Amino acid sequence: MSAPEGYVTLRRGIAKAVVRADALLEVDRALAAGTLHDFARAMADRTLHGRAPAYVCRLRDDLRVVVRHNTHGGAFARITGDRFLAPTRAPLELAASLRLIAAGVPTPPIVAIVRYAAGGPFERSDVATEEIVDATDLAHVMTQAPARHAAAAQATADLLRALAHAGAHHADLNIKNILLQPTAAGLRAFVLDVDRVTFHERDSSQVRERNWARLLRSARKWRALHDAPISDEWLETVKRASEGQ
Repeated sequence: MSAPEGYVTLRRGIAKAVVRADALLEVDRALAAGTLHDFARAMADRTLHGRAPAYVCRLRDDLRVVVRHNTHGGAFARITGDRFLAPTRAPLELAASLRLIAAGVPTPPIVAIVRYAAGGPFERSDVATEEIVDATDLAHVMTQAPARHAAAAQATADLLRALAHAGAHHADLNIKNILLQPTAAGLRAFVLDVDRVTFHERDSSQVRERNWARLLRSARKWRALHDAPISDEWLETVKRASEGQ
């Protein structure tokens, strides 16, 4: 198991980790008591609810992280649960995250990925990312913060443009996978769950169209299932702005 620049490898018991060098001591201490996810759950001051709970905790005074335990979705969830064929998708997520950041696409920096032996060819994995302070997802903004809808449209369009410029196709780009952080100028959008990202030709119109189609499908689903106030006008505004119109 190799580590990209700025990261180091760590082994403790059944755990194999790739850790940002500045957080090695803290992650090593966390793993001494079990899994990173268990540590985060015990130390959490906030819980984020999704397919599985993610925990926000402090690794040290100047470093707060969100720790997620990877699980399957769909049909595989009943069969394999949280077990993946080694080396899991965590290394892909780290590689994609670093490539996105290098290309100027906002995504929460990964502090550590940890893989755990789970019998035979299977492993379990945790991913820890830096907390994006005061941020909430696009679904929450669209359902709970109507005053921010215009800023959310612009931030979402900016993110779509950045993804297309990087040639990054996100196979599960949905309104829960876009995180919005308030800034002096409005909102800034971050993309999440980047293990589903693949890279293609930069400035690809096909990538832009596929990302938009996936996000549009998600927005319409939320509108239908949760009565979210996502108007066709808002969607058209995002689309036009993402195309530079």
